[in-house]
Parts: sequence; structure tokens; C-alpha cells
Amino acid sequence: MIRLTKAPLCLLLTALMGSGQAAQADNFNALPEIGTTAASTLTIEKEMAYGDAYMRMLRASMPVISDPLLSEYIQDLGHRLVANANDVRTPFNFFLIQNREINAFAFFGGHVAIHSGLFLHANTESELASVVAHEIAHVTQRHLARSMEDQARKSPVTLAALVGSMMLAIASPEAGIAAIHATTAASAQGQINYTRSNEKEADRIGIATLAKSGFEAQAMPRFFGRLADQYRYASTPPAMLLTHPLPESRISDSRSRANQYPVQQTETSARYQLARARIVARYAGIDSDAAQDWFDRQLKKARGARKDALNYGKALVYIDARQFQQAHALLDPLLAGDPNNRFYIDAATDLDLYEKQFDRAISRLEKALKANPEHQVLRLNLANALQEAGRPGESIPILNRYSHDHPDDTNGWYLLAQAYAHSGRRDAELAARAELMALRGQWDKAIKYYIEASQLVEINSLDQARYDARIDQLRLARARVADL
Repeated sequence: MIRLTKAPLCLLLTALMGSGQAAQADNFNALPEIGTTAASTLTIEKEMAYGDAYMRMLRASMPVISDPLLSEYIQDLGHRLVANANDVRTPFNFFLIQNREINAFAFFGGHVAIHSGLFLHANTESELASVVAHEIAHVTQRHLARSMEDQARKSPVTLAALVGSMMLAIASPEAGIAAIHATTAASAQGQINYTRSNEKEADRIGIATLAKSGFEAQAMPRFFGRLADQYRYASTPPAMLLTHPLPESRISDSRSRANQYPVQQTETSARYQLARARIVARYAGIDSDAAQDWFDRQLKKARGARKDALNYGKALVYIDARQFQQAHALLDPLLAGDPNNRFYIDAATDLDLYEKQFDRAISRLEKALKANPEHQVLRLNLANALQEAGRPGESIPILNRYSHDHPDDTNGWYLLAQAYAHSGRRDAELAARAELMALRGQWDKAIKYYIEASQLVEINSLDQARYDARIDQLRLARARVADL
């Protein structure tokens, strides 16, 4: 998995505080509820630009989880909810951040971040979905843009400064408070928190989306109530309670709204159980002994799909600890019982590669791809297995197609850079690394790499024309960010 290099979060402000002015209003942005609309401050196009810039900075500054299986799960969950949401004006992108702190946040352009710690505290898939649905509502109702409008009226600072400081506050409340103090003289608490009416509106709309998507409407007040009880007297509440406070009135209101929907017992999916076990095994920040103890305790009361998921999680811990015999004892029966399960196939492939059984890994993945020829996780795993087997040239066509289909996935560009490096294609390696830099908002490095790549190929060749065209595109993208 890709490990992102961390950079100070204050760099986010530098990237977003430009000299641009507030966008003009347009009728398309009009919203029916809560006071004035955000149209006089930000257009949808401007929101998309801010969101793209912020997402690139997050990739460079926060431990974004690049695990293809988990990314696929959270994207599928999020888009299931979006399909049942109203007022959707932008595409949505859901991603995970490795952090045990309970938090989730949304920002411009339909980006929704979920901390891995939420999986540890959400007892059911409906509880996790309730948090995601709430964040979707913040986006569809443009609450952040409305906050921008309100602050722009109250303060003489530029819109770009407000955008930078307030989006930072949402992602990292403590850093955001300092940034807000640097840009305005107003109350920090009033700046970083959505208004009570916005929070209640996000609850109301989120509950409706939750119910329409087939989840338990009552999961939202149940989860929020449990969090409020757990941290009622905590001196340092989790980040989520700083940006999304849970007074009793809000919990009561959400409970009343949820009770308007029929009570339905929604079974937690096997995929959720497997995703949760994978997070505990690999992204909970605990050592292998602590992880095994956690799985053993849970297994004492587990049955059915949950038991299988817990054994899968234990197998992952054994794999990562290089205890392959113990991993086989757990994983082999799971795979025999469900041979098309992509979580099990992925883990079995990890075992194959660690045991230097490259042909077995490749055969396993090629067989799985016959049943799911377009599946991105399997394609990525096959490319990785081919490289581990010393066959990087065979992985290049797979990765070129993958990166074309998924240009925002750092995994594809990382593997492609490796494949070209092992194949002796220095120019193409530099081009792939440039795309990685661009995804992290490191425009100067991306342009530098492409210039070097252009100088390595034949003058006036098709490759040189392609590299030079990409240089122009990156320079334009850099200029757009500077003008925000």
C-alpha cells in the first residue's frame, strides 16, 4: 500500500489563500431552505475548483488510505446513499483517512472523508452509513458555502482565506482554530462549527437518505446518542464532536425524525464485516498481539458471516507477521467456502507472493478476472503480482489502462512508475511519477519530471509531443490554483 508523505497542515492554507475574488451569483445555485443562499459567494464551478485543490493537498498531508478493497467498499457505500439523495449537484468522492480519532468531514466538490476510527465505533453498517449520509447532506445543502457567505459579510478578510481556514478547521479542528484566529477576530467556536440549524438539517436530510437507501433510520440517533454518552465528561472529545456537537436537543430531534420511518432490521452486510476486520488488522494502529487479542475476544460471541470476517482479520494479522502456516489454517477454509470473495482472493494472493509462489498468484488472479474482467482491485493485484514475478513488461498494459480509467488513484501511477523503472523506460517512469506529484498538488515537481522526460525522448517524437502537452496542462492547473 502507498504511504503518503506527511506535510504540515498549514500548507493547505498557503495553497488555498490566493488573490481571487468571490464569484458572482447565479440562479442555478439557489436553495430553498435556511436563510440566504450561497450563490452570492461561490458558484458550483468555484466549489469544484476549491475541492479539487484541497483534495490534492490532503493526499500530501494526511495518511489517506490507499487500500483498493477498502476504497471500493467506502465508494460503493457512499454512492448507494448518493443515489437516494436529493439536490445532488456535484460528483461525489469518498475516501478513508487512517486515524483512530472518531471523525468524518465533507468539503467542496462532493469530497467526503471518513476516519478509519469510525469503523471501530460503528456497531453496524447502518450506523456507519448514518454518518456518511449526514456528510452527504452537508454537501447537497451547501452548508460550507453558506458559512463562507455569512463570514464574508461579517469579516473583511478575503474569501480565499476563509475557505482555507474553515476547510482546515473541518478536517483538523485544533489546527483550524489557530488558522481562523489568524484570519478573523470573530469567535473560533462560531466559525468552525456548522450552525445548529445546519446540523439539524443535515440530520433530517441524512435520515431520509438513510431510509430510502435501505438502512435503519434509527441508526443515526442511536449512534450519535452513544457517542454523546461516551464523551459527555471527556476533557478532550473526539474531533467529530468539535465540528459536529451533539447537544441533547439535537439527539432528541433526530430520534423524533427517525421514528417517523418504519422500524426495519437491516442486516449488516458481509462486506462491511470484512472491511471492518481489515481495518482492525491493518489500520487501527495496534500491534499484532493486540489485534489478535481483539479478534479472539470478538470470536467468542460471533456467528455466521461475522465469524468468517473475524477469522479473515486474524489471517491478515498472521500474514503481516509472516506467520504463514497459521494464516493458511484460517484463510484456506474461507476461500474454499467462498472462492469468488475478493477479500479472500486478495489475502490469498498476499500469501502467494510472500511465499514466492508467483505463478500460483497470477493463476489465481487470472481465474478471478475471467469471472469479473473489469474489476479494478483484481486488475491492480494482477499487475502487482506480475511485477513481483519479475515480469514488469506484462503489467504495463494493464496499468496504463487502469490509470486511464482511474486517473485519481495513486496506486495505479505508483505501480506504473515501478514497472517502467524495472523495464528501463526512464522517460515513462518520470511521467508516472509526475502524475503522482500532481495528485498531491506538488505542481513544480510534476512539471520538472515531465520536462526531464521530454528531454530523454527523440526530438519531435509522439512521446515528446505528449509530454510537452502535459506540461502545458500542469502549468495551467498550477495557475488556476494560484488564482483561487
